[in-house]
Amino acid sequence: MKKVRKAIFPVAGLGTRFLPATKASPKEMLPIVDKPLIQYAVEEAIAAGVTDMVFVTGRSKRAIEDHFDKAYELETELERKQKKEMLEIVQNILPKHVNCIYIRQAEPLGLGHAVLCAKPVIGDEPFAVILADDLLDGTPPVLKQMVDTYDYYRCSVIGVQDVPREDTKSYGIVDARRVADRIEQISAIVEKPKPEEAPSTLAVVGRYILTPRLFHHLEHGKPGAGGEIQLTDGIAALLSEEQVLAYRYDGVRYDCGSKLGYLQATVVFGQRHPEIGEAFSAYLKNSGVL
Repeated sequence: MKKVRKAIFPVAGLGTRFLPATKASPKEMLPIVDKPLIQYAVEEAIAAGVTDMVFVTGRSKRAIEDHFDKAYELETELERKQKKEMLEIVQNILPKHVNCIYIRQAEPLGLGHAVLCAKPVIGDEPFAVILADDLLDGTPPVLKQMVDTYDYYRCSVIGVQDVPREDTKSYGIVDARRVADRIEQISAIVEKPKPEEAPSTLAVVGRYILTPRLFHHLEHGKPGAGGEIQLTDGIAALLSEEQVLAYRYDGVRYDCGSKLGYLQATVVFGQRHPEIGEAFSAYLKNSGVL
């Protein structure tokens, strides 16, 4: 029984909704207090038992590689100034047992194409897909919840949440029936349906556990508009061969691909930060913000 040990992080997008901040810096490097979004995503994967982080990158994404690399000059300077706490933080960004692999997506041909780029590294193993701009705050971490579900049912698992019907046009929407608490069996998945045509209000979020059979359907599926290969289409084809489950995760989602979601996450995580949380909460209260 193969465990989920590999995770794909599609990070080649341009992040246009955050321009000009993302003109020269990846959106995944936007900080929530003092950690970039991509680090929260990697920490979630590590907590779920993942050891191989596969980043599918594009141009101008070098900062992500640098973030998880050893910074000799910085570490030497911190050691010289005896800033031991900061040095420990920098050295522990990535545990020693975790590997980082970087694959370049030459053209922006859709999320399915980005996942397909990682096929040579994934091989015939189950794998996770994590979209870093979906910051999911759960206990235990959401990907760990989903890996536990995969270990029990031995099939693909997709993270979902209920959304208002008028918002279905912004999500992949599943048609599913209840199997157990928080778990539903998917019979169909539709990409961004009109509210009046949506089969439900159960929306896919940026967390997936997928079987390697998905690659076959991504390779042989018909590309959509602009030649893009959509992950949703691959999953829809996979449904004809395998069971795919929807998992209603226990946690809170912050859509950090939007300015509002990003600010909401910053406020919440700022208030619980061990260094400045108490003072920040007092500021919000005394200033009349809350």
